[in-house]
Amino acid sequence: MGGTILVLNGPNLNLLGEREPHIYGHETLADVQAMCEAEVAGSDYAIDFRQTNAEHEAVEWIQAARKGHAGIVFNPAAFTYAAYPILDAIKMVDCPVVEVHISNIHRREAEWRSHSIMTQVVTGIVSGLGVHGYPLGVRHVMWLRERAK
Repeated sequence: MGGTILVLNGPNLNLLGEREPHIYGHETLADVQAMCEAEVAGSDYAIDFRQTNAEHEAVEWIQAARKGHAGIVFNPAAFTYAAYPILDAIKMVDCPVVEVHISNIHRREAEWRSHSIMTQVVTGIVSGLGVHGYPLGVRHVMWLRERAK
């Protein structure tokens, strides 16, 4: 079946590996991209890997992927808590959407960080497994697609 999986990263993830490595680890976004691409290697799936600090850009990319993509793996980062335009865009998506968080948002220092507005509309969530959550999200999208054959 195959298809393209959009792996979308929200604000400040361009600084992954530098920003608070005690929380987010030392791997870079390029490392994450390589992990996702390795997950689909040898299959008929492709990865479209993107990062943005701009909410409107994320909305446009989600809208573009809403029909015809195999799925979306999305780390909303700070968009997690108040990006209602992104939430509304995800509601219109026809493919599976897996929300990924590098840290366990339910164990974070501030209570507001434990409440994702995205969780109510996504297919599933991976939280607290470090950057290894990304390839797991990719694998889950592929599994769902293959199961739907």
